[in-house]
Amino acid sequence: MPEAQVALTMTEPGNKTDRAHSRARAARKRKLGVGAARVLLLVAVLGLWEALSRAKVIDPFNFSMPSKIWDQIYTWVMHGTALGSLGEQIWATLQEALLGWVIGVIAGVVFGIALGRITLLADILGPYIKVLNSIPRIVLAPIFVIWFGLGPSSKVASAVVLVFFPVFFNAFQGAREVDRNLVANARILGASDRRVTLQVVIPSATSWIFTSLHVSFGFALIGAIVGEYIGATKGIGLLVAQSQGTFNAAGVYAAMVILAVVALVAEGLLTFAENRIFRWKPSGSDS
Repeated sequence: MPEAQVALTMTEPGNKTDRAHSRARAARKRKLGVGAARVLLLVAVLGLWEALSRAKVIDPFNFSMPSKIWDQIYTWVMHGTALGSLGEQIWATLQEALLGWVIGVIAGVVFGIALGRITLLADILGPYIKVLNSIPRIVLAPIFVIWFGLGPSSKVASAVVLVFFPVFFNAFQGAREVDRNLVANARILGASDRRVTLQVVIPSATSWIFTSLHVSFGFALIGAIVGEYIGATKGIGLLVAQSQGTFNAAGVYAAMVILAVVALVAEGLLTFAENRIFRWKPSGSDS
């Protein structure tokens, strides 16, 4: 009987290793399967779109077709746009979105943590924030153009107001959800309010804040694009407006594809940063 127990104990590490390898292989297979399914779905949609447009089932003038959209992107890349090089237009929009995103994130985190920590401040400012949040923020873009002109400032302002609220509410909720035992222990050890906020509340709310960052950068791009569409001297939004003005449906879709690529790259960078910061978090059950 003891010999059987010893043999079982000796084989357990091997069994655990085999199970880990099996799970890793299954995860890789699933990842490859999901990737292949995504590619097939995209090819099927684009192929169907192209076929229906060429067969005149859908109006190619209004809906264009993938081949024309690709030709438009190729023309912009190789020969530039009427506004200058394509890279210049992308960089103009990206600068406005990034600046608006950074300002909106900082303001949202600061106000969210402050109101989450200070109940009196939340009681005073809470109704005003709810009223401001109820305003459709896209309609503020024309006002910002009037205030700040056709330059980048009006687009940055549009991006800021779109980014602020999702970040604010996540930071606020993260500050409210902090484990009270951690706060109490920190106070017992003599930590001041400032130290509690910096060393307990903000680290605990970080996962909440990062959740909002993924969505908020897309909002920043929307704010910059809408501002450029209304009035600008350069940018992807102005390309959309000009393409629409000349009834160039392929140009509108091409600008949308470029924006989607920019948004996907930004999402990938944010995911990479989040994974690096939260390396300590378990990836799944070890059972």
